[in-house]
Amino acid sequence: GQLDGARRRLATLLDILGPYARAGIPIVGLEPSCTAVLRSDLADLLPGDPRAAVVAAATRTLAELLTAPPPLGPAPQWAPPDLAGTEIIAQPHCHHYSVMGYGADRALLSAAGATVTTLAGCCGLAGNFGMEKGHYEVSAAVAELALLPALRDAVPGTVFLADGFSCRTQAAQLAGVRGQHLAQILASRLLA
Repeated sequence: GQLDGARRRLATLLDILGPYARAGIPIVGLEPSCTAVLRSDLADLLPGDPRAAVVAAATRTLAELLTAPPPLGPAPQWAPPDLAGTEIIAQPHCHHYSVMGYGADRALLSAAGATVTTLAGCCGLAGNFGMEKGHYEVSAAVAELALLPALRDAVPGTVFLADGFSCRTQAAQLAGVRGQHLAQILASRLLA
């Protein structure tokens, strides 16, 4: 029932992002669900607008941009910060897995030297699903499939990586664990 509103908002978004995409400037999405909208839903909701395909093709995750070869990616002398000795539990957002894939993130973290345990499956929050009346038990049960056991079993000092707001929210509310976005993890080592 909200498709007309979504189409109007996306058309406005194309007015803003379209010129950048046409100029070859990458659009970097940090929230996986928003990035998936630009990569997938945009063309489905506005199939007659040629800007939709241009913006979709220009949209990258942070890891995709940082692992891309020049001229799209960083200069040849750039290297990811040193994450050697860093244990990471990564909860890829469902949209990240299904629309963009998690390969670039794995490659970036590996190149940085991190030891990563990548969880399979949903965190259970699923946007606002877990917040809706009658869904709490299902949401918590899904979190018990992978996310919560991994967080309980983590050794002290393990970093919880979750780019998705819902994944970070679920871990904070059900396990008391604060997640970090990939950008935060990289920035913390660049500034150290």
